[in-house]
Amino acid sequence: MTHHRPWRGVLVATALPLHDDLSVDYDAYAEHCAWLVAGGCDGVVPNGSLGEYQVLTPEERTRVVETAVAAIGGERVMPGVAAYGSAEARRWAEQAREAGCGAVMLLPPNAYRADERSVLAHYAEVAGAGLPVVAYNNPIDTKVDLVPELLARLHGEGHIQGVKEFSGDVRRAYRIAELAPELDLLAGADDVLLELATAGAKGWIAGYPNALPAACTELYRAAVAGDLATAGRLYRQLHPLLRWDSKVEFVQAIKLSMDLAGRHGGACRPPRVPLLPDQADAVRAATEKALAAGLA
Repeated sequence: MTHHRPWRGVLVATALPLHDDLSVDYDAYAEHCAWLVAGGCDGVVPNGSLGEYQVLTPEERTRVVETAVAAIGGERVMPGVAAYGSAEARRWAEQAREAGCGAVMLLPPNAYRADERSVLAHYAEVAGAGLPVVAYNNPIDTKVDLVPELLARLHGEGHIQGVKEFSGDVRRAYRIAELAPELDLLAGADDVLLELATAGAKGWIAGYPNALPAACTELYRAAVAGDLATAGRLYRQLHPLLRWDSKVEFVQAIKLSMDLAGRHGGACRPPRVPLLPDQADAVRAATEKALAAGLA
């Protein structure tokens, strides 16, 4: 693990275990974080969309971060600090700093379709909390696109040190490298991991290690090392699980795979429309095939 840039490597966007009554199972979450690191992952990203941060109370959200830090150490924890407004996002960044985290991940303002000035002000405010900030570009869900030119400006003004790229456009990796060569690119969508790794990504904020950490970390390390024979084989085996158009479906697919792998996946909060029968069948078949192939 690279301690001065703790966002490098494989960081898991952790799914959040819940009890049957949909309260947070903190003991299971602590065990899950420790299990992920033992399986080869470099750290965790709590309170992202896979962690269902939008539906947590402030007390729950705080305790999730503190639980992860206690389980694996703060340097390995990069919580999401997204919020409707900059002031609230900064407070979450300050909470992460006080808990001992090494960095934070930040979406642009998401209560409205923010313009460039609003985005710059938002990241400047949260960077003022004193922790390194990794931007999260998710134009699909936020409707705000952190294009390479804007990312370069955010980096040039010292507001961000990395970006989780979730646009799905792998060509952006090369444009970002041209405009901001010191800005760390992190693969943000699981189904373009190989393409972004070969384009120079320094890390992967990943979903599917929640169920299959060893296989996912082997895939990432092979890809960044240029071992395309190993990476290509693993990518083909895992890709049926990695490709999802809907984040809501992706959360449920990961939790179903976790259950099949003997982990605590369970329900989502609030209860969501379940996967369609053919989707659930496809997840079961792909997960069972991966487990049978020793990809746990």
